[in-house]
Amino acid sequence: MTDLDPRTRYPRPPFQTQPQPFPGKSSDMHPQPDYGVGSYEGNNRLEGRVALITGGDSGIGHAVAIAYAKEGADIAIAYLTEEASDAQDLAATIEKIGRKCLLLPGDLREAETCRAHIARVISELGKLDILVNNAAFQHPRESLLDIPDEEWRRHFDTNVHAMFYLTKAALPHLQPGASIINTSSVNAKMPMPILIPYSMTKSAIANFTLSLAQGLTEKGIRVNAVLPGPIWTPFIATGMPESEHKDFGSQAPMGRPGQPAELAGAYVYLADPNNSYTTGALLPVHGGMPIY
Repeated sequence: MTDLDPRTRYPRPPFQTQPQPFPGKSSDMHPQPDYGVGSYEGNNRLEGRVALITGGDSGIGHAVAIAYAKEGADIAIAYLTEEASDAQDLAATIEKIGRKCLLLPGDLREAETCRAHIARVISELGKLDILVNNAAFQHPRESLLDIPDEEWRRHFDTNVHAMFYLTKAALPHLQPGASIINTSSVNAKMPMPILIPYSMTKSAIANFTLSLAQGLTEKGIRVNAVLPGPIWTPFIATGMPESEHKDFGSQAPMGRPGQPAELAGAYVYLADPNNSYTTGALLPVHGGMPIY
């Protein structure tokens, strides 16, 4: 990437409308998201580490997986079975980088699936150093009255309960120096009326992060969260009204959405053992949006 001006480095609105059913595919987005294959440069900051990334087949998790691999980590990816093609493409990319990639299909809403994923990581990759709780569900509704009960539960089952199941299963295997990184959102601090359950879950994730960080400091395990702003991922096509696709990202002072590759460095920073004094942090990456 030769353009260093953050205002013009990546595509700006207007964009075309591009609806997709959940969970969405990167290959159907226009323009294509930048996941860092050619733009992210690694420096071996995670050499010899093993990371499990949920929702790692596309979007933010995809970019984090590529960045971690370029930093020297072996990767495990948890994803829904209907996203197998994206996951397989990512695995091929990671293996070309020279790192291992373990694919873990399944529904994280089931506690047993989460426990089985952790067991496979330990069995096949030998250990777990970094857990990235990133998988999420989002669906906009104009009114609280429009939210089906099942959809309300799905937000919490995917975004909150799965994080609990995975973290609980992982903790007995984490050693001092390990890192847990959760994906919250600017919606935790700036909730949107069309995303009530999603915004609530992202606040819960932030609170979980702050609480757990205090409890695990004595074990030498760091816990942090990233708060993304508007990021150009399949989530836009599946989780935002079509009316908002055209101008997506224009609300940020940067005037455009961020790309997944621009967010990956935040997850690298929080996983890097050199940043050992950083725990209990909520790190926003949002193009200048004024949140507190």
